[in-house]
Amino acid sequence: MSSQFKLLRTRRFLPFFITQALGAFNDNVFKQSLILAILYKLSIEGDRTFWINLCALLFILPFFLFSALAGQLGERFDKHRLIRAVKLAEILIMGVAAAGFLTSHLPVLLVALFAMGTHSAVFGPVKYSILPQALQRQELLGGNGLVEMGTFLAILGGTIGAGMLMAETLYAPSVAVAMVTVAVLGYLASRFIPPAPAAAPHTRIRWNIPAQTLHTLRLGLGQPKAVSRSLLGNSWFWFVGAIYLTQIPSYAKTWLHGDETAVTLVLTTFSVGIALGSVLCERLSGRQVEIGLVPFGSFGLTLFGLLWWWHSGQVATPVEAGYGWLELLGQPGVWPVLVDILGLGIFGGFYIVPLYALIQARTPAHERAQVIAANNILNALFMVISAVVAVGLLSGAGLSIPQLFLVVSLMNVAVNAYIFKIVPEFSVRFLVWLLSHSMYRVRHRGLEHIPEEGPGLLMCNHVSFVDALILAGAIRRPVRFVMYYRIYNLPVLNFFFRTVGAIPIAGRSEDLLIYERAFRDIAGYLAVGELVCVFPEGKLTRDGEIDAFKSGITTILQQTPVPVIPMALRGLWGSFFSRAPHKGLFKRFWSRVEVAAGPSVGPDEHTPGVLRERVQALRGDWR
Repeated sequence: MSSQFKLLRTRRFLPFFITQALGAFNDNVFKQSLILAILYKLSIEGDRTFWINLCALLFILPFFLFSALAGQLGERFDKHRLIRAVKLAEILIMGVAAAGFLTSHLPVLLVALFAMGTHSAVFGPVKYSILPQALQRQELLGGNGLVEMGTFLAILGGTIGAGMLMAETLYAPSVAVAMVTVAVLGYLASRFIPPAPAAAPHTRIRWNIPAQTLHTLRLGLGQPKAVSRSLLGNSWFWFVGAIYLTQIPSYAKTWLHGDETAVTLVLTTFSVGIALGSVLCERLSGRQVEIGLVPFGSFGLTLFGLLWWWHSGQVATPVEAGYGWLELLGQPGVWPVLVDILGLGIFGGFYIVPLYALIQARTPAHERAQVIAANNILNALFMVISAVVAVGLLSGAGLSIPQLFLVVSLMNVAVNAYIFKIVPEFSVRFLVWLLSHSMYRVRHRGLEHIPEEGPGLLMCNHVSFVDALILAGAIRRPVRFVMYYRIYNLPVLNFFFRTVGAIPIAGRSEDLLIYERAFRDIAGYLAVGELVCVFPEGKLTRDGEIDAFKSGITTILQQTPVPVIPMALRGLWGSFFSRAPHKGLFKRFWSRVEVAAGPSVGPDEHTPGVLRERVQALRGDWR
């Protein structure tokens, strides 16, 4: 885990991290202070709930109105300059909010709240689109994990800080000074963000808000399925998260029989869970964008949501004053609930961080800010829908809060089943991730020799029936595997092979049609810049040694000359999926396996014998 935290010692990340965390902190100090002021401090006639709901609407409305414009600004202007302008505007907005608190003037506070929502809507696209410019590809997941950790801890800190400030007798000066001070610190931090040039400086700004909003949504949802469905998955997370976070105060009071500090305890547990899950993503994924964690996170969201419902019985005996957080911890029935909430947060981090990283990594640089703007619009829409659904189920259908959690958990199964069906890559990557983190401990060596872009022919020794899965888990680019058609047609594994677009091949004498079509497909995929992996032995080894390479690899290179990267699998011989004698299901279980790659082979070395020697040298004596 130390690798991602090293980013906090770099100028290309630390100033940005501080800037965005202070912004999230200030957002929540202001919003929570305003809500508490409406509830307890300001002289207001009529229903105070109306004004609280109006606050929620005023903050989220700018995401509908200005996200499309923010996406265009994020493409056209230098991102570091845009961030500084946004943070400078925050100082002015907090100045207006401070005046509102000092004069107890609600309309001024509501205007400032709308302005702060606009500030957040403009900051969102540049916040996530700057990361791929500042970080290397292998740092992207860890950087996103740190950002999500910082954001949720800042939200928690702002919420708690607002409660402490509003508890003071002279609350208005305290809140005013705190908000302006944090805004100034955020601007000063932004001054240290390194230059991040505009991705599309010639972008023409379209001021027609409805038309541009529709255009931005079409742009986002028109991306390749892995990206467009990631946008939907991201927004679904905020749908689920908004329901849980909105119900926590009522749940803590009604079902835990706690006071205000009990609400803080539950919020802290949830936020710490999100932070832990976010920073653990890098460790679990090997510092790469691993979307296989998304189904894992989705499973955890459902499991712990169901457990939260199950454990929400009589967790404490009601008392008139309500339990403080320390007293609540003394109630045995509360601990299972807190574990469920912590687990929900951790798996929420596993779910959301890879989705953000995938959107950033697979979106063209000149469209990235607008795609993230589309994501923000969808997030806002899903959060509004979540409020409508919650009101309908709680008030209309008469469900209790735990029953609402049950319904949301079951809905999570249906929504993510749809996403994973439309984009099987999520499920396949999960299977690959599960294999490499359950049966084997897979290590990588020399994979930097595999080109990040453009065509390449990978050649590897063939040891087991799961070679393709192990290699797919190690190589982050999509790979087309060429494999014997009988292995391609194996039950269960065929799902994986079809999903990743593997190429079945047969011997010329076995099936000439399959043989010719395979070489035609290989040439076509290489011509458009894809990676193709072949097992030149043409069969699984029966003794653990590398057999002679077939001449088919020479035929491929004669048709389409591309870089050739030798690879070797080490440690798989003797495992259950190999053809080793005396193998067993648990033989060499959890054993260490290595995927090694070497420098590309020169054009004068493209003979089967020389290529075999290169693979043999990589594998060495470790079978």
